[in-house]
Amino acid sequence: MDLLGSILGSMDASKPKPPSEKERLMKKKQKELAVKLEEKHRQAKLKFRTKVETQINDFLKQENGQTLKFSAMDNYHRSVVHDVAEVAGLVTFSFGEEDVDRHIQVWKKEFSPCEGELASLRRGEEFDPVKEKLEREEREWREKLEVERSRTLNKVAPKTNYQEKYEHLIGKDSALEAARKTETNAQYGMVSAEQKKDRRTVEDIQAQLRDKKRLKVDREQEEEGGREQEEEG
Repeated sequence: MDLLGSILGSMDASKPKPPSEKERLMKKKQKELAVKLEEKHRQAKLKFRTKVETQINDFLKQENGQTLKFSAMDNYHRSVVHDVAEVAGLVTFSFGEEDVDRHIQVWKKEFSPCEGELASLRRGEEFDPVKEKLEREEREWREKLEVERSRTLNKVAPKTNYQEKYEHLIGKDSALEAARKTETNAQYGMVSAEQKKDRRTVEDIQAQLRDKKRLKVDREQEEEGGREQEEEG
């Protein structure tokens, strides 16, 4: 056998064998089965969506109907319910544990659930509107009570020390006597503006300043005279 014949022979040997008639029939049946299963799933999804649409349309026709609860279902079927409900203009929420009892409940918009109802449903409890109202009123009452207690305990202290304010003008002793003593108002927890007023006139303050200056000058003169006498002695 020459070289060319050897190469061609090896190439023919490496080619896959053509499928037998039996293998061709088996592959054809598998393909037909896959198509049938896909169509079956599509029909099942369409049937489920039609069922949900019927349920929601019936619910919308109920004059006294406020909410509709669906049975537990997987994530895909819940997505279909959410989609149909959104198109119908309904409010939807999911409750329960995934792969256990996760389900959807829908409401007409005018009957949308309050936070108290949602909290009860998330806990797996039946919503009691009377109980929820009483609990809400009690919470509001407690909040108001806390606010009143805070106002009572929050006493406002005067920002100005009147003794220090007048000390640099008329001296510490005069300031202590002249400044008005501020006392806490037991009823309101603060000092009123009226109690803070300095009722002295301008003439009174000027007279006290002149007296203080005169006393200071006299004291300095006496001290100076005493030093001169000591030096002469």
